Amino acid sequence: MMQLWPRNMTGQLMLAVALALLVVQGFGSFFVYKAQYERREAEFVHSAAFRIAIEVEVEGEPRLAGERAHDHAMHGDQRRPFGRFRLIRSQGSPARPDEPSDAMAEHMLKRILADRGISVAQVAVIHRSVRDDPQALARARQRAAYLGNRGHMPEGSVMIAGVRIEGRQDWLVARVWMPGDLQDLIWPLIVQTVLIYAVLVAVLALVMRRITQPLARLTRRVESFARTRNSAERLEPDGPEDVRRLIDAHNAMEARIASMLDEKDVMLGAIGHDLKTPLAALRVRIESVPDEAERAKMAGTIEDIVRSLDDILSLARVGRPGDAPERTELSALIASVVEEYEDMGKPVELAECARMVVSLRPTWLRRALRNLIDNALRYGGVARVSMHRDGKDLRIRIDDDGPGIPEADLGRMTDPFTRGDPSRNTATGGAGLGLALARAIAEQHGGSLVLANRAEGGLRAEIVLPG
Repeated sequence: MMQLWPRNMTGQLMLAVALALLVVQGFGSFFVYKAQYERREAEFVHSAAFRIAIEVEVEGEPRLAGERAHDHAMHGDQRRPFGRFRLIRSQGSPARPDEPSDAMAEHMLKRILADRGISVAQVAVIHRSVRDDPQALARARQRAAYLGNRGHMPEGSVMIAGVRIEGRQDWLVARVWMPGDLQDLIWPLIVQTVLIYAVLVAVLALVMRRITQPLARLTRRVESFARTRNSAERLEPDGPEDVRRLIDAHNAMEARIASMLDEKDVMLGAIGHDLKTPLAALRVRIESVPDEAERAKMAGTIEDIVRSLDDILSLARVGRPGDAPERTELSALIASVVEEYEDMGKPVELAECARMVVSLRPTWLRRALRNLIDNALRYGGVARVSMHRDGKDLRIRIDDDGPGIPEADLGRMTDPFTRGDPSRNTATGGAGLGLALARAIAEQHGGSLVLANRAEGGLRAEIVLPG
């Protein structure tokens, strides 16, 4: 389904303003249209009322016939082709039986005549197009002929106002030209709305650009810092004062985080050096122990300490790798790791692996694979390694035949110093950093580590990488 609501701040704000303006402009246009329509109607009704009132008050009924005779004698058929319609007398209402009347105009006409002391028995006001009214059509054609445009088809409408005065049987009927139509009132409102939209959107786009561009740069900088932990590229404050203060605060926080990370690296390097040096000396000294079995135990303990120390230092450095990503044929990398175990006689099997070239850090991914394979061998006795594509993701899968992990403990098994064997016996495992390091390496590549118990028994560990 098409995304109707934009996801970025600029689009959401502009759409919200546009919708609000549409509602406001809709109400405003309705009231303006109503006011213009009523003013237009009032003008035409007053024009018709004035002519009817003059005939009733001054000239009276005899003038109607006399005026027509006099006008015809003086001007013939070409009298005032652009003037008003003649006021006529009719024996019935000008409205046809199926023709709707204009109640508002009727009320207004009756009130105007009443204000002049003229009692109205009946009133009828209707609207017709020029084409539907014979008298208006004849007059329009007369005008077209006068202008030399005999083939022109008349447009527009005419308002017909009929009044029967108290005590009379006939009707006085006045016609008033209504140039154009109601669409002439709507188009100015449409043009006005479009202009308001254009100006508002242009101004809003400039303002939002000034706000969102610094925010977009800040977002890219945060994403870059999250990947590389490199604080050398300082972001210059830009935009409105609030955005500038936000960028300044980010720069200060970034500098502080980078300083803390540098201090951590220095501290861990010192710890690693200070611990490995006496361990190396201790390894030399145990060679003088005469009991071979005791000497082997001591050497194994030292190796466990060194391995745990390497895991701790690697876990601390995984967020700030020194090597850059490389385009690597992933199936070949997996096969080389499996071959190492096969050469040592370990029960590690390589299943189907699709050939895929991806950008990654080979040294770190090798370390993650070794940790997961070691974990499978330690607890499951066998490791089966495979890789396949799942949509846009790549899944490196390591299966074993061990007892698995209780479902309640699956979520915490990738936490540092967490082991499935609570005894922490070195015969069955190290310090509980293997899965935590594998998870950190997967996240370093933009992926994740997923643990799940297999239906047929055993544990499945998957490194999910973006394809």
